[in-house]
Amino acid sequence: MTSAADSERDRAAAKLAAVVPVKTLAETKSRLSPYLGRGGVERLTVAMLSDVLEALLGAQGLDRVAVVTPDTNVARAARDAGAEALLREDPSLNAAIDAAAGELSPGNDDALLVVLGDVAGIETSDIDTLLDSAPAIGVALAPSSDGGTAALLRSPAGVIGSAFGANSAKRHRERAEAAGVPFLEVRLDSLSLDLDELEDLDRFLARQGGGPRTRELLRELRSERT
Repeated sequence: MTSAADSERDRAAAKLAAVVPVKTLAETKSRLSPYLGRGGVERLTVAMLSDVLEALLGAQGLDRVAVVTPDTNVARAARDAGAEALLREDPSLNAAIDAAAGELSPGNDDALLVVLGDVAGIETSDIDTLLDSAPAIGVALAPSSDGGTAALLRSPAGVIGSAFGANSAKRHRERAEAAGVPFLEVRLDSLSLDLDELEDLDRFLARQGGGPRTRELLRELRSERT
């Protein structure tokens, strides 16, 4: 029988990992290719990832920060930024995230934070807010402005499966309800904008906040095209 003291020690020993999933550079951000060119999109992907990782590595309470990707160049960029790289074959996004969860958060009480690699304006203070707000057991989510999920905290990591994609904030809430665990939606400004469309780039550059590498690269790419 597990005593209250044992349970308390288990919670104290629980770990919190963060993972950023990134596809191959050749497949990323196809909707931006007509404006930035394929090479520009690939450079943008790496710049956004570097900004996201910098914010995560500065957050309090994260024991590990990793990138799961099938792309060796992305893996190299992750390591250069100070994160771990899980170089894996390319299943679906959700399958890749859930497989990474098993490696990064293997303990029964270990939690997992998933952050998408295109929320370039992310700020460490907003990550800290999400982590501080999260239920001890359950799901906390930072939505993007289009109804997607910019960041998802699952405690423990396997409490629900990943449901990223269109309208994923709603689907994650439904999965938490079906699992009978608390669900918290935390609206955080720096996590609200993911860079998918040309207008997203304009909105990003018009805002103050994080993403220094992404901002510098976008201004450079625009200068090259004028």
